[in-house]
Amino acid sequence: MIRKYVEKDIDSVLDIWLEVSIQAHDFVAADFWQSQLDNMRNVYLPMSESYVYEVDSKIVGFYSLYENLLAAIFVSSDYQGKGIGKQLINDAKKHRSSLTLSVFKENDASHRFYVSQGFEVVTEQVDVHTGQAEYTMRLVK
Repeated sequence: MIRKYVEKDIDSVLDIWLEVSIQAHDFVAADFWQSQLDNMRNVYLPMSESYVYEVDSKIVGFYSLYENLLAAIFVSSDYQGKGIGKQLINDAKKHRSSLTLSVFKENDASHRFYVSQGFEVVTEQVDVHTGQAEYTMRLVK
């Protein structure tokens, strides 16, 4: 079930974000992601419109929108490959008429997933925080 994020969800969401960020971005030092926890807690999540995915009252995924940017979408590693990411993307599409996102170029699995969900690469740039190449993608209607 997908529902609107509420403040009491913060620890579950941050746990998923950190776990999956480290796992999916092994080309970025784990301590970088750990150093971003306070920003996620105090800046990014409060600024965003977020939704969580629950299985048996346990949060197993979430996504965050900031204006028309899909700023985050994460599914706990134990629940990946079960269609939850697709459901989260489809829910995000209901909330915005256009969507963009950024994905690290080296994160091939996520890039392929976004292409399969109707996104295309529009630019390539370097992420200022990590120095890694990334794509900006947009939803094709």
